[in-house]
Amino acid sequence: MNAQSPFPFEAAQKQSIINGLSVDVEDWFQVGAFENVIERDDWDGLKSRVEGNVDRILDLFGEAGVSATFFTLGWVAKRCPQVIRRIADAGHEVASHGFDHARVFTLDPAKFAEDIRVTREILEDASGHAVIGYRAPSFSIDPRSLWAFEALAAQGYKYSSSVAPVVHDHYGWPEAPRFAFRPVVGSDLIEIPVTTALLGARRLAAGGGGFFRVLPYAFSRWAIAQVNREDERPAVFYFHPWEVDPEQPRVANAPLRSKLRHYTNLDKMAAKLGRLVCEFEWGRMDALAEIEARRASDLHIASSDLDAAQ
Repeated sequence: MNAQSPFPFEAAQKQSIINGLSVDVEDWFQVGAFENVIERDDWDGLKSRVEGNVDRILDLFGEAGVSATFFTLGWVAKRCPQVIRRIADAGHEVASHGFDHARVFTLDPAKFAEDIRVTREILEDASGHAVIGYRAPSFSIDPRSLWAFEALAAQGYKYSSSVAPVVHDHYGWPEAPRFAFRPVVGSDLIEIPVTTALLGARRLAAGGGGFFRVLPYAFSRWAIAQVNREDERPAVFYFHPWEVDPEQPRVANAPLRSKLRHYTNLDKMAAKLGRLVCEFEWGRMDALAEIEARRASDLHIASSDLDAAQ
């Protein structure tokens, strides 16, 4: 007799709740896993594959009839403005992922403010549309960088999706709320954390990326269905263009753990995504933010917390 799985992996039904579908647009050499082995000064000398990968994603989304948000690096948009225009022309939202994937807690408030200002200008020039959303590289708004919310609010951003409310070796703010909250007093800015599911009292990362690529599809189907059905909230899902590119160059001198994290199941990702976008309802993050703003909780960051974080 087969052992019973702890997850109810029954077939999910299409939900009436519209979930947030997002793509973090960065090239294969810009990821956090390789930040200690590939220097930023070397990026311009490496072969970019982001344009072809984004086109493949646009085709996949077009076939499924879904809209999404593309959180894009300013570095990419500056060099490939035609890609940003194609994203916008296809009806998707263009939002900010910062300029060059610097984690927020590695910047000071002044440098961060300049980063999000410059990136926004580049994205708006390329897309022809206002940029109102932001996602921190590697979900790097956490207790070390709470001041970032004030900077986003001051520049008029409407929403952020920069918090991972889990324990993780590269990121995470496990004490943060699982769903939308308002971090700044007197501001309309809301934070929409990436999705987590519950297994008993334990939070599980379930918002996409490497977890979606490496774990069985049934896990993500169960997790998204749980959030929709039991929490009655939308899920927030993300992935990267390089994850649909099994032919990308291999970084020979990267640590083994980074290689496993980055390259596992690249050849299976596109098919899994195709299944996911057809099995649930999906939409842009700006539309999700408008809905979630009506029931976002207040988690105002005190000035003392901001000062301590700086």
